[in-house]
Amino acid sequence: MFTLIDLPYAKEALEPVISVKTIEYHYGKHLQAYVDNLNKLLTGSGLEGLSIEEIVKQSSGAIFNNAGQVLNHNLYFTQFGPADKVANAPIGALAAQIEKQWGSIDAFKEEFVAKGVGLFGSGWVWLSAQADGSLVITQEPGASNPVTKGLKPLLTFDVWEHAYYLDYQNRRAAHLAELWKIIDWKVIEERY
Repeated sequence: MFTLIDLPYAKEALEPVISVKTIEYHYGKHLQAYVDNLNKLLTGSGLEGLSIEEIVKQSSGAIFNNAGQVLNHNLYFTQFGPADKVANAPIGALAAQIEKQWGSIDAFKEEFVAKGVGLFGSGWVWLSAQADGSLVITQEPGASNPVTKGLKPLLTFDVWEHAYYLDYQNRRAAHLAELWKIIDWKVIEERY
């Protein structure tokens, strides 16, 4: 059985980038529903007892959609922290790899946001590592996750409207640009 993850910060800690109201709906209602639905769907599926990553890799249909959303949201919500308490720039080997591939952190951020804005409909934009340590930005529609492509997910921005509509209405680009303020790059470096 899966449970709703604990947030590593208070609900108000991400304001003004993400409001308490958005946390209450996005985390408290949307993610909780995915967890509850997944637990119901797993009964008798043969996938019980597997990690969330393995379920995403091995499933399809409703199980895949709910498991993907649980995995995606868990990674999403645990990458943030209060703007005044996070390592707000890439560090270590990850920073070096970003600079090697994109030339600068700003160029990386620009491409990442552009891919998030350019994803038609709902989904996710991801920074992931390949087996050789190189990095790739992918657009994943719906509940998809880079683990299905053999990649290691590091950083994600949720571009489903429920992630930003209460705070930014239809201004996806504005929301994505603001998220950099609350990314805890120490977490992303540890994932790398």
